[in-house]
Amino acid sequence: MGARLVSPPRMSELAPHRIVRLEDDAVVVLDQRLLPGEEADLRCSTAPELAEAIRVLAVRGAPAIGVAAAYGMALAAERGDDLDIAFETLAASRPTAVNLRWALEAMRDDPTRERAERIHVDEVERCRRMGEHAVELFPAGARVLTHCNAGGLATGGYGTAVGAIRAAYEAGLVAQVWVDETRPLLQGARLTAWELEQLGIPHAVIVDGAAASLMARGEVDVVVTGADRIAANGDTANKIGTYSLAVLARHHGLPLVVVAPTSTLDPAAATGDEIPIEERDPGEVTQRFAARNPAFDVTPAELVSAIVTERGVHRAPYAESLPRETAAAR
Repeated sequence: MGARLVSPPRMSELAPHRIVRLEDDAVVVLDQRLLPGEEADLRCSTAPELAEAIRVLAVRGAPAIGVAAAYGMALAAERGDDLDIAFETLAASRPTAVNLRWALEAMRDDPTRERAERIHVDEVERCRRMGEHAVELFPAGARVLTHCNAGGLATGGYGTAVGAIRAAYEAGLVAQVWVDETRPLLQGARLTAWELEQLGIPHAVIVDGAAASLMARGEVDVVVTGADRIAANGDTANKIGTYSLAVLARHHGLPLVVVAPTSTLDPAAATGDEIPIEERDPGEVTQRFAARNPAFDVTPAELVSAIVTERGVHRAPYAESLPRETAAAR
């Protein structure tokens, strides 16, 4: 029997301030560790508390942790905390996603809640524009495979890869989404599937190792992922397992599309060799045996069919086609 397609009634989208917001005395995040079983807020009253929430993935996804960090700087300023210490504490929480330091740098000269809110609004708007640009890359009746979670939860609202899938679905182009479970923490099975359920987009979760088989049987038309950092040459860091998908997609003649805002671009990194790869606790993999637990891998630019930012669709050579200036917080 084939996989059961999940197509529930359409529901409202996840509101940006439901994901992360700044209240009078705390940065409040929707605790992603508990989803989909429980929707609960986590209140972070200081920069160290927020940094810990980022480290343990209560809030995660490159744009979303940048937004959260911006709110954290605004909170530190309102508390009268040392902003240099707050900056470094938050910047050290996760090393791979460049959006984190980008947002903190954007808050240096104006660490106000108005500036942080503007960063949040801008990130969501960038995602919506990316979705509009990406629609042209989906064939009619597309069966889409996506990895990890690059939806509203990961971006502060709307989503990058999931935002593109959503826009294409609303344009009548998407028939089915295959959701990699994304081990070891199941961001696909827990988070992406939950978001697609909210949006009423037909989907089914697959184990990570099933992707090759689906491609070989002709059940995948396009692979769409987000990114945590993109080097100047187009090498792309994303959740571990993305590189494997890129190799598989190339072997089966399928396009791999990366959707990410310009806040994810790192012009200072010439190639993916210069992107730091976070190694997480081996206990996330196994409690008994020795383990390695890299959180990300790097996909070489030559395996990426297109990179979509809010400024349009970019193709190789990416050193020439990618924007030279990253996003600026207004």
